[in-house]
This record gives sequence, C-alpha cells and structure tokens, in this order.
Amino acid sequence: MITSNTTYLNSTYTYVDMEISMTSKTISVTEDVYNLLKKMKLKGESFSETIRRLVKGRRISDLAGLWSDIPEAVLEEIKEGIRESRRLALKSLGAKVD
Repeated sequence: MITSNTTYLNSTYTYVDMEISMTSKTISVTEDVYNLLKKMKLKGESFSETIRRLVKGRRISDLAGLWSDIPEAVLEEIKEGIRESRRLALKSLGAKVD
C-alpha cells in the first residue's frame, strides 16, 4: 500500500493506492456450457465478469410487476405472438397443429 499526502489551498488530500488480491477457483463446465458462456461474453469481458453479470440480481421476485404498466391489449398481442411462434415451431417439427 502506498500513501501520500498533498496540501493544496489549505486542504490536505490523502492518496492511498491499495492492491487487492482476489483468490480464484477453478470450476468444471461441459463444453456446451462453455460455448454458451463464450457466446454471451461481451468484448473485453472476462468469464468471471460474464458469469457475474448473468447471475447478479436474477431472482424471480425481481420480475414481479415488471409489465404492470403495459396495456391489456398489448399483452394480448404479445400472448398471441407467442402462441403463433409455438404453433409454427411445432409445425416445423412435424407435429399436427390446428
């Protein structure tokens, strides 16, 4: 740790330079999970930063009320879009759909 004091216009400023060493752990992931993380990684971001970004604050309760201000008509359009997407996906897999 490096500390220095500077006085400027009758005020003293203290500069502290600290090096914080964080330990690391090795984890094993399957290749498919590694590839998913690699795709989700932002430019210049470490895998640790990617994982932290993806899991930080991700509780289901965080989503409560998220769409409370969206009009009912818009929600119905979204729901219809989801139903149509599912129908097309099932149809593309050869399932019988009405």
